[in-house]
Amino acid sequence: MIATIVHIWVKPEFKEEFIQASLKNSENSSKEPGNLRFDFIQDVEDPNKFAFYEAYKSEADVLAHKETKHYEEWSQTVNGWMAKPRKGVKHKILGPSNLG
Repeated sequence: MIATIVHIWVKPEFKEEFIQASLKNSENSSKEPGNLRFDFIQDVEDPNKFAFYEAYKSEADVLAHKETKHYEEWSQTVNGWMAKPRKGVKHKILGPSNLG
C-alpha cells in the first residue's frame, strides 16, 4: 500500500478556484478502484498551502489515477495557479493493518 502526500502552494488570487477544482478531483479520485483515501486539506497557518493525502492499494492503482480524466482535467486547470511546483512525497503504509 502506498500513500503520497502532495504539497501545493497556490497563488492567492486563485485560491478559491483551486479549492473548487481540487474538491471535484478529490471526490472523483476517492471513487477509483484501488483507492483507500484521498483527502484534500488546507494549511491552517498558510491558507494558500494545500495538500492531498492519497492512499492506494498498489503502485498500479497510483499510475491508473494519473490516467483518469478527472486528474488530467484538474492538472491542466490548476497548473498555472501554483506559486511553485507541487511536491509529492511517497510513503509506505504500515498501519492500520485492516486496510489491505
